[in-house]
Amino acid sequence: MQIWVDADACPVVIKEIIFRAAERLQISTTLVANQMLRTPPSRFIRAIQVPSGFDVADAHIVEQLAAGDLVITADIPLASLVIERGAYALNPRGELYTTANIQEILTMRNFMDELRGAGVETGGPAAFSLADRQSFANQLDRFLAKHMPA
Repeated sequence: MQIWVDADACPVVIKEIIFRAAERLQISTTLVANQMLRTPPSRFIRAIQVPSGFDVADAHIVEQLAAGDLVITADIPLASLVIERGAYALNPRGELYTTANIQEILTMRNFMDELRGAGVETGGPAAFSLADRQSFANQLDRFLAKHMPA
């Protein structure tokens, strides 16, 4: 199993949690972004810079991932593609996207997008909180405990 991080919009505190997990469990972890990223010196962590453009990082992740990999992303369409490929998706707030919930989440995202397109003020996501950070760390630990070979 490998961890992929949709890193352009991933909060720094979440990246730090991922880095610690990668080192502790010796999991190959790749951050993908269209900008240069700094990563700690590690044989388990690397960053890939892709060209700028709409969904270029997403496409790279989908092309490279294997069934059973974990992708960290807040991008719901990307999460849907990841699940279709037999991999797992976890958002930075700790929500694990699954075959059971992804369609409903994608439908709601598209509905909100249509409202915004029609000029309805929908507001944005809540500010990233300490509870979100803790939820992510807990969900990542549970996922890795369940999916890492003993």
